[in-house]
Amino acid sequence: MGDLDAKLDAHNYPATSEELIEAYGETVLEFQDGSETFAEVLSRLGEYTYEDSESARLATWQAVSSGAVGRVGYSDRDAPCIGESGPEQVSF
Repeated sequence: MGDLDAKLDAHNYPATSEELIEAYGETVLEFQDGSETFAEVLSRLGEYTYEDSESARLATWQAVSSGAVGRVGYSDRDAPCIGESGPEQVSF
């Protein structure tokens, strides 16, 4: 998250989504497959009050677009969840 981490840590909490977007919304988050602004990311979650920088950071990680994920749905370790289809497990 680059320098956004330090900005969130230095911010006074509690803080609303609107306050954080107003203060840091233009900050660009760079991903392997693109980028988006902090405002775009946090806006996906609606209005919320964050109690500390850690809750704001976790919310940001949860709301980033699929460009930040890499291979969507990929796991080389976990079996599919109940109700999901996936490849047959292979034992080496």
